[in-house]
Amino acid sequence: MYNNYIFDLYGTLIDINTDEWNDDLWKKIAILYAYKGAHYTYDELNEEYDRLVQAEKKAVLKKSPDTKVVDIKIEKVFRKLFTQKGVKVTKAEVFFIAEAFRCYSTKYIKLYDGVLDLLDTLKAKGKKIYLLSNAQRSFTENELNMFDLTKYFDGICISSDEECSKPDEKYFKTLFDRYGLEKSESIMIGNDYISDIGGAADFGIDSLYIHQSISPDIDGELRSTYKVMDGDVYKIKKLIINHS
Repeated sequence: MYNNYIFDLYGTLIDINTDEWNDDLWKKIAILYAYKGAHYTYDELNEEYDRLVQAEKKAVLKKSPDTKVVDIKIEKVFRKLFTQKGVKVTKAEVFFIAEAFRCYSTKYIKLYDGVLDLLDTLKAKGKKIYLLSNAQRSFTENELNMFDLTKYFDGICISSDEECSKPDEKYFKTLFDRYGLEKSESIMIGNDYISDIGGAADFGIDSLYIHQSISPDIDGELRSTYKVMDGDVYKIKKLIINHS
């Protein structure tokens, strides 16, 4: 019997499509930086952003060499894009840039059909619900709130906070240690056969794979305990909840 249901977010609960390489995005962000006196051409800003992201990843790995799959706090990059132009900004101003970046880069965002029914069913059965997401808090917190999802989770782990991502076992261990979870009582639900499912298998917990249009192509073994290949969230209840 499962008592702890651990969800991926994007591609599992939230259907999203973003484009962070679009010239229009960088033109708008360059204007926002210029408002504060940090002047970049849009392509210069894009190049500096990419360079700083890679530098942050190297810094995280140097600090935590045992981390196999690193993540960064993207706010550090947005702040450095100001400071290297000699502009001081507040924390609120940095987070505004992060929010604008996410908003301008999002082509669409919505919940998959059946998500609220699934979460309500779990709550009604007294189950614990956790989020283990490869994501940026400055993006994800707002998106959880816009869909009123935060209230469902008994615990939330976001990779940017931990500077570690799925499928790294270290990231799974962080969630389990923080909330005192037992592996035998827990199941991971996700749409990525490597990050979610491979990571869960390596960590030693059961999993359910749900294939969505934004799921990476499966090129290798699908190591899930259960699978839903047509993206129908309603089928999850039949497989791993109704019998619990």
